Amino acid sequence: MTRNLMILLSAGGSAALLAGAFLFQALGYPPCAMCLWQRWPHAAAILIGVLALRFPGRVLPLLGAIAAATTAAIGVFHTGVERDWWEGPSSCSGGRGLEGLTGADLLTITGPRVVMCDEVSWELFSLSMASWNAILSLVLVIGWIIAFRLSAASTAKDSSRSA
Repeated sequence: MTRNLMILLSAGGSAALLAGAFLFQALGYPPCAMCLWQRWPHAAAILIGVLALRFPGRVLPLLGAIAAATTAAIGVFHTGVERDWWEGPSSCSGGRGLEGLTGADLLTITGPRVVMCDEVSWELFSLSMASWNAILSLVLVIGWIIAFRLSAASTAKDSSRSA
């Protein structure tokens, strides 16, 4: 197992999760605001992976782990909102009421569909997309940490050879 293989697997995992999110969107499951928030760290992890394959060192794998941990944390938070463990952002969670809406807003059938963050639109084995993102992203964190450790080990070998 090499550093570059772990980087490729970890960044590739983020690419697969991001592709899956876009596939679900294309299949008619529009994302809520928190779903969109979870996509940005995956995009960052992909970019970090490309850079880490080009440039040696430990910093980029560490940044990849942080990006994967960030999307996992958002996924855990989103799961908690979906399961009513805590409240989500008022901009995309239920219970907001009708204040601030005009009669025209209430009667319109055109315009974008608002997707609420506290409603599960799809699940597998009782886990929502946010839950799956959190679980799989934690696996990616482990991959990035392994790449970081392999980077540290190769740096230690290189410095002992030159001594």
